[in-house]
Amino acid sequence: IVEKKINGVWLFVSLAVFIVILLLGYEYKKGTEPANNIVVNIDESCDLRQGACIADLPNGGQLSFSLEPKDIPTLTPLDVFVKTKNIDVSKIEVDIVGINMDMGYNRPLLEKVDNAHFKGKVVIPVCFHRRMDWKANVLLTTKEGDRMVVPFQFYTINNDQ
Repeated sequence: IVEKKINGVWLFVSLAVFIVILLLGYEYKKGTEPANNIVVNIDESCDLRQGACIADLPNGGQLSFSLEPKDIPTLTPLDVFVKTKNIDVSKIEVDIVGINMDMGYNRPLLEKVDNAHFKGKVVIPVCFHRRMDWKANVLLTTKEGDRMVVPFQFYTINNDQ
């Protein structure tokens, strides 16, 4: 009987510690997220295969986004370029999201070249669909801690189909 009580106490203590760790993790994550998320409307007429897409930001700034090579091949490292104008940005990430189907987490952090230019690399996974539609959410974090989400759409073609 004493052994069962000891096992029960250890189970209770372990569960309590686990819950406290979960709560601390949640509070930490909540504290590190940007205060405001501003979503910019998507320009569906822009074609990244033709060149850079430009978005006007609500604060008067501007963002240019491009991928190289222009044919956007899958399973090949692509160069990602972001240029900003009239906005003070501390970091930029690009969240690549499959529209036709979930293709997993793909969010590279871009390297800051100078105050207005960022670059990085991304690999677009292959899909069994011949054509796959994607959204690249450019996540700008300003020096003030605000975050803007600037979405761009593009597609890939699987020539093996």
